[in-house]
Amino acid sequence: MSADAYSPDVERPLTPSEASVSHSVGRRQFLHSAGGMLAAAGLSPLGVGQNLQDASNGQDYVSLPPIEDPKTEGEDKAPGPFESSDQRIGFTIVGIGHLTINQILPAFGRSEFCKPVALVSGSPDKALKIAAQYGVKPTSIYSYANFERLGQNPDVKVVYIVLPNSMHAEYTARAAKIGKHVLSEKPMATSVADCEKMIAACRSAKVKLMVAYRQQYEPMNREVLKMIRAGKVGTLRSFLATLTQNQGDPSQWRLHKALAGGGCLPDVGIYCLNAARFWSGEEPIEVFGQTFQPQDDPRFTEVEATCNFTLRFPSGLLASCNAGYAAHRSSFARMEGAEGWIQLSPSFGYSGLKLQYNRLLESHGTDFLPSINEKDQFALEMDHMAECVMRDRQPHTPGEEGAQDIRIIEAIYESARINRPVKLPQPPSPTRGPGLSES
Repeated sequence: MSADAYSPDVERPLTPSEASVSHSVGRRQFLHSAGGMLAAAGLSPLGVGQNLQDASNGQDYVSLPPIEDPKTEGEDKAPGPFESSDQRIGFTIVGIGHLTINQILPAFGRSEFCKPVALVSGSPDKALKIAAQYGVKPTSIYSYANFERLGQNPDVKVVYIVLPNSMHAEYTARAAKIGKHVLSEKPMATSVADCEKMIAACRSAKVKLMVAYRQQYEPMNREVLKMIRAGKVGTLRSFLATLTQNQGDPSQWRLHKALAGGGCLPDVGIYCLNAARFWSGEEPIEVFGQTFQPQDDPRFTEVEATCNFTLRFPSGLLASCNAGYAAHRSSFARMEGAEGWIQLSPSFGYSGLKLQYNRLLESHGTDFLPSINEKDQFALEMDHMAECVMRDRQPHTPGEEGAQDIRIIEAIYESARINRPVKLPQPPSPTRGPGLSES
């Protein structure tokens, strides 16, 4: 896994200039000469840091876990709404970079309601190997150029977009136009305008749009929400969160503003932002942000390395958040109330989350460590999308949820630019759907 454990090393289509170079010098030579930029974008055969070769013939290969987890064989399991794998909702994954290979595809083996039925990739050799591993028909592999042919594949119900941030809007609109439901990675887009286009495209096509906020489907985050709503910490006073990591190669896509939309804020800071909104159930009315972009570091010629921001909520709750691309990894979130606090530390990873809370009992604080079983966050979010399609429900994290985060992110950047707080209106409509049980 790369140094970035929280945001995808995704595949992206070649730009026209890159495509021209690749045809003139040959694919393998081009990938070698393009170096870190293409590797970080997932254009290498296996994604970042995973260009493995068979020692006998020098051919690239892919090694993936089987879709059936042998550890679960023989266990009794209550039947779900699907009685056979053929009745599961078919997903196509657009972009088969690091996140897809290491998290999303293996999650299908732990999913109840989903199956992979198609792949969209600019690397046909890699796609064929992965398709064979996951039972995807060779005829269900598509390129970015012939993406619209997915519309002729009745097995595909949901298009899961795992591309650089700036490409989410284009591929959402293309998927909606051919009648496919859309699950988009976060951040939803690089501007509120693009978010609104995505929402409008899906609404016009009468297809569902969901943003992949995996933390909102994760059991410990759900438990935090339940405890806060039950008054376990009393009146909310402050929220503290940090998510930092030390980025590497300066040529990777997430350090280029045109592809990422920004630096650490939309990539990792969005986790802190969304958790504050999700846990509190409120929307901020004012933001104040500060960013730092070192002038002597080649990684940050286009985007910020650090972003600190404060959110003020109607109840008086204050959220203090920190995001970073140039600091040792740190992952923490705590909600503090008049009668206790509750925290996740670590808080935002794919696994390994730890829940703790402290409550005032008989004049002194007492620590509690609830025991909650971990579940695959990607399987949970995909299963939710599948159930929404099957039962014709609105997703819990629809496009409106993603657009609200981008609206706040734009305000944070504006605040940092003018060095003063920026007021925020309340969102024009509810940002979350009712389609997720609070139990």
